[in-house]
Amino acid sequence: MRRALSSAAVPMAVVGALIVIVLAVLVVTASGSGGDAYRVRAIFMNAFSAVPGEDVKIAGVKVGKIDAIDLTKDHRAAVVLDIQRTGFKDFREDAECTIRPQSLIGEKFVECVPTAPRPEGAQPAPPLRKIASGPGKGQYLLPVDHTSQPVDIDLVNNIMRLPFRERLSIILNELGTGVAGQGAALRQAIRNADPALKETDKALAILAGQNRVLSQLAVDSDKIMAPLARERRHVAGFIVNANTTAEATAERSSALSQDIAKFPEFLRQLKPTMAGLGAFAGQATPVLTDLGKAAPNINTFFESLGPFSKEAVPAVDSLGNALDVGRVALVKSKPFIDQLNTFGMAANPLSANLDAFLTSTKSTGGIERLMDFLFYSVASINGYDSDGHYLRADLIVNLCSTYALTNSIDCTAKFQQPAEGSARAASAGGAPRAESIAKALGSDPPAPPAAQPAGGGSAGASQSLLDYLLGG
Repeated sequence: MRRALSSAAVPMAVVGALIVIVLAVLVVTASGSGGDAYRVRAIFMNAFSAVPGEDVKIAGVKVGKIDAIDLTKDHRAAVVLDIQRTGFKDFREDAECTIRPQSLIGEKFVECVPTAPRPEGAQPAPPLRKIASGPGKGQYLLPVDHTSQPVDIDLVNNIMRLPFRERLSIILNELGTGVAGQGAALRQAIRNADPALKETDKALAILAGQNRVLSQLAVDSDKIMAPLARERRHVAGFIVNANTTAEATAERSSALSQDIAKFPEFLRQLKPTMAGLGAFAGQATPVLTDLGKAAPNINTFFESLGPFSKEAVPAVDSLGNALDVGRVALVKSKPFIDQLNTFGMAANPLSANLDAFLTSTKSTGGIERLMDFLFYSVASINGYDSDGHYLRADLIVNLCSTYALTNSIDCTAKFQQPAEGSARAASAGGAPRAESIAKALGSDPPAPPAAQPAGGGSAGASQSLLDYLLGG
């Protein structure tokens, strides 16, 4: 009984495993054909060597496969491309697809460009139009003018073999009849047969859109070439010199490469300097603006400087003549200058001490104190009465105070012996001196003194003069 049950359980397990595998396949298929599928319906002139299941690549990366191949009403091949990688499900109206050989045994693959390169910031092309109804509903249509299929090299070689060679001859002979009225179709076939022709058409279309620029370029080129043609000898010389320069540069290529290697470091060190120069330029702008405003006055100054320079020529000539005389004087004054130099070197210690003394006197107020001393000293010896201050002074009035035409021996500034002076005074007599004193003071002359003992006259005269000076 157990053997029967065990033998019956084995087929049941196999059937269950098959059911699980089938369900898994259905789930995977359902997920693969879900709502996020992205299929491109690319229309080719023919796709005789392409089969479903072959790769679809973008820039060498496999992004999907050929899902199906249909025939359109106008007898063209509709190749359905199943794009499976999410990052490439965005074909634009400028997309391109072509069928290329993948190996030498005849396998093919479809290479696509989702959108043409555009400059940074340019508006991208619109997305492909989605088919709303009919064949290929829900797919994105890529028209035939955006597809191509290059002719394989083996097909080109086949035209040299029989019977393809004879067939080609018949085609060429009957080409005019065959393509009569089919010029557009023939043109489209040739363009799809050679992508280079399609790219040429694009380049010509771009040039046609720039016809005004090209015409202006031709005009400007003519203006540029005319001076060059006129100076063709100089242009030829420039080319020869450029060749010589290139040869010299090639000989110093190692040094030049070292300079180029050091150039980035030079630029790095130059950057702070240029930043400072830029700041200086910004700060110097007002100065240069003011200088521009003052430019007319500066021009006037320089224009007036010409006549002034002409008038200054005689003065400069005279100065040259004076220099000739002054050179002799300078040569003769050299001994005096040497002595003055010697005196200056000898007076250096005295000057240092004098500088220290005067500096100390100034900083400590010595000058002010000296002036105070003089002021208070004079104030202390002055007299004061009801009328104010008066200065006490002795007025020396003698024979030497008056103007005389002859020198008197008593008025000399030499020291003499007392006996000699007394004798001379006695010989001169006292009366004339008294008269001179009285005349100098503006008073009447005194009466002649009475006879006195020897030596008494001199003492009396001195006492009278003192009494007069002191108010006695």
